[in-house]
Amino acid sequence: MARVNRFGFLVIALTFHLVYIFSIFDIYFVSPIVSGMREFEVVRPESVEAPAKRLVLFVGDGLRADKAFQSFPEPYPKDDADLVRRPLAPFLRSRVLEHGTFGVSHTRVPTESRPGHVALIAGLYEDVSAVTTGWKLNPVNFDSVFNRSRHTWSWGSPDILPMFELGAVPGRVDTYTYAAEEEDFSQDAVHLDLWVFDRVKALFADAAKNATLDAELRQDKLVFFLHLLGLDTNGHAYRPYSKEYLNNIKVVDEGVKEITKLIEDFYNDGKTAFVFTADHGMSDWGSHGDGHPDNTRTPLIAWGSGVAKPVTTTDTIAPGHDELSADWDLDHIQRHDVSQADVAALMAYLAGLAFPVNSVGELPLSYLAGDIAIRSEAFLANSRGILDMYRVKEEQKKATELRYRPFKPLSDEAHSMEHRFSVIRSLIDQGKYEEAIQETAAFVKVGLEGLRYLQTYDWLFLRALITTGYLGWIAFALTTVIDLHVLHGKTETSRTRLGNIFFSSILVSLYASFIVSKSPFTYYAYAIFPVGFWEEVYARRNALMEGRKALFGHITSAGGFVVLLLKAVIGLILIESLALGYTHREVFSILWAAAASWPAFYGMAFLQANKELAGTWVVSCLAMSSFTLLPAMKVEDVTLILSGGALMVTIGVLYLVFEKKLLSKSKVARDSTAAADNALSRSLVGIQIGLIILAMIVTRSSALSLQAKLGLPRGNQIVGWAVLVLPLIMPFLHRLQPNNHYLHRLMVIFLTFSPLFVILTISYEGLFYLGFCVTLITWVRLEHSAYTYDKPQLRPTPNGTAAVPGSLAPSPFRSLTLSDARVSFFFLTLLQSAFFSTGNVASISAFSLESVSRLIPIFDPFSQGALLMLKLMIPFALISANLGILNKRLGVAPSALFMVVMAISDFLTLHFFWVVKDEGSWLEIGSTISHFCIASLLCMFVASLEGVSELFIAGVEVEDSSPQLTKEKELGATVNGKASNGIPRKPVPNGNST
Repeated sequence: MARVNRFGFLVIALTFHLVYIFSIFDIYFVSPIVSGMREFEVVRPESVEAPAKRLVLFVGDGLRADKAFQSFPEPYPKDDADLVRRPLAPFLRSRVLEHGTFGVSHTRVPTESRPGHVALIAGLYEDVSAVTTGWKLNPVNFDSVFNRSRHTWSWGSPDILPMFELGAVPGRVDTYTYAAEEEDFSQDAVHLDLWVFDRVKALFADAAKNATLDAELRQDKLVFFLHLLGLDTNGHAYRPYSKEYLNNIKVVDEGVKEITKLIEDFYNDGKTAFVFTADHGMSDWGSHGDGHPDNTRTPLIAWGSGVAKPVTTTDTIAPGHDELSADWDLDHIQRHDVSQADVAALMAYLAGLAFPVNSVGELPLSYLAGDIAIRSEAFLANSRGILDMYRVKEEQKKATELRYRPFKPLSDEAHSMEHRFSVIRSLIDQGKYEEAIQETAAFVKVGLEGLRYLQTYDWLFLRALITTGYLGWIAFALTTVIDLHVLHGKTETSRTRLGNIFFSSILVSLYASFIVSKSPFTYYAYAIFPVGFWEEVYARRNALMEGRKALFGHITSAGGFVVLLLKAVIGLILIESLALGYTHREVFSILWAAAASWPAFYGMAFLQANKELAGTWVVSCLAMSSFTLLPAMKVEDVTLILSGGALMVTIGVLYLVFEKKLLSKSKVARDSTAAADNALSRSLVGIQIGLIILAMIVTRSSALSLQAKLGLPRGNQIVGWAVLVLPLIMPFLHRLQPNNHYLHRLMVIFLTFSPLFVILTISYEGLFYLGFCVTLITWVRLEHSAYTYDKPQLRPTPNGTAAVPGSLAPSPFRSLTLSDARVSFFFLTLLQSAFFSTGNVASISAFSLESVSRLIPIFDPFSQGALLMLKLMIPFALISANLGILNKRLGVAPSALFMVVMAISDFLTLHFFWVVKDEGSWLEIGSTISHFCIASLLCMFVASLEGVSELFIAGVEVEDSSPQLTKEKELGATVNGKASNGIPRKPVPNGNST
């Protein structure tokens, strides 16, 4: 590999992280879908009917288990009697008390609509990455209960139903959906559920006039699916404790009651089974997606033909209850919890269908009516389907492995599937049904463990490969930094024939094993990076040796080595603290409180010379430490939004008033106060301030209108989008009358993003934005003061000239030193704080719709998610601009500090890679996935933001007028083509084009 330049390094960084972020899905979340399994169903004599001729599935999208069963006052009380707490779903409660079986269905992450419905209807848990494939027209490319039915009718959301229609046999599933525009978060969403109930009633009404339809409805093995999205929409818009959400529960309960009576009256044969459940829950903050128990626990109620009656107790609390159901007043009814995929097996059994061939759901026997002999036969058929998946997967793995290591519990003749099935069949034939059920349950457990074994077969190898890749990237990045920014490309690569043979043979061996194993194409990409990185590090070993001398050559005493070791330990502690901060935001409060004391380490003379700067730093650090003590989950507070906006306007006005005074403090080559006297420049700043005021006005108006359920006025929406877009154009207009002073540039950037941090926020985020900007600019100025304080060669000599540092003689930029590692660690901390100061991992999935509904009131997950990402990216853009300016002020190459940060930040990524879980609580699984993805994405952001930095700071003048720095201007002039005495000199080649 040739020596990479700045651009090449960024391309490699982006490519590497983009490829490796998918590694957790190849390792931890391999798709469970395979084909080639046989069909299994309960075999019955011709004279014996299935438990039910038809099945009705109600899915209350976003309904939490506790809200379904708890008691509340009337959501819209009319008198004092309505204030008495009562169940809001009396009909569903009557099914629990008298007619059926109930429990809690436990979902898996991601708690989103697509994977939830797939688990319910297909009995399989999609890999986590499946949620990225979309909600709408993506077909479910595996078997399902709908596909096994004779015919399915479905009503509900256009985001869910079409994928099941396209995934089934053509013509088998009919879908009836409302328009996507109906999913309006600015209004009460009960009309979505009423639409579904009305359309179901219309179908059966049409059957009285349509003989063909009537005949179709009279067949067996039918499924009716009612998708009720109102709860989810109202939960997002108003939260699950709101009167809108609670009233929606009443509407759903009444609708279920009416549809149940309608169907029972239509058929009048008692052969209909009903199942009511939800795809996922809802957090108190109106969100779902992560593994919080409020999101993973949903109600499950089954009643009708083939369903067991409730099991009651009189003197004690019935089995199955815990703290969750303590206030449901159902202690005397046994609670039967299931995994979400078990619902698919239950529905297939009740309707007399074959079990979906991809289903891993276990038939919940406690929900089944009938004698134990029937249940033992049904469980055996269910287990055959699950074990057949193991058979197919094992055959596929054997065909692609040179030396296959079998799953021990199913590897010998005595424990083979055929032998164990014959044992279970013998027990059933002998009438030992309890023993048969126990043996079947144990066998299913072994089968699921076998599936797990095959799913994780390549784990050890892949994790070792990915770890080697990350370590190789870190070593490569640091080697490149030393080569380009410490030694300025003075050393040459040193490759040997033995080295080339060694690394080539490793890559060839890896690729050969992938070909034999028919591995995915991603494996080839995972392998080429570690081999390439370590080969380059080996080839640049001379640069590492020279870099060691340049960076550590001045350390000769034992005390110096002890101090160096101590600093290294502090750096590692900081990285681990940042990792801990992903789960405990309060850690950032401790880090910022500690950072407040940083200027004191330079002594009293430094503090006295920079007392105003040090004081501002202490105040800003303490302010930053307060934000991570505030709740990450926020509710809309218009007062806080307007307070943040008012402070932004105040800062802008004060800048206009004192602009000339501020800029005149810096004596640069050009007159930096010229723009302060220019009417156009000041007018543009005034327009930016006006846009902030306009954003405050339209945000307040829109928020009040949405709170009153009056919808979003069209004028507000237009003005809102104008306020979002127009500020982004202002930096380009400033180029009509450019002012290259860095303070002016930073103020323009601050005012550019201020309107966005008004209209896209719901609470204290605007105050954070203000505090974050102050912290950044104070950090830039303080780092520069510390640098010049530590570098006496930059101070004026008695004759008024400044000595040029040795590193500036052969290169336009100085060499990096060990002290620059501190700058990189500060940058890394700021990078993490930019996200965690106003949120946490959960708040990404939990972001409130109040902000985006001021611009997009209709449900559109991708557009609304894009607005969220825009809001999250603004602080990162600010960091990039400030670091770019700091690069200039410290005299280092534009990419130098960015490259150091990209190297050390992957220690965080590697940490989270090894703690990713795919077992345990859903909260742990979801959080560990999110942590790894965020850490890896932040590394990509750093690489991307260097380009943003260049855009923001192009042409910026950074000279300072302090006595220490009078001659930095002359050094800059030297770099730009003139010596300090004004004599032209031969241009120095660009150090970045090596």
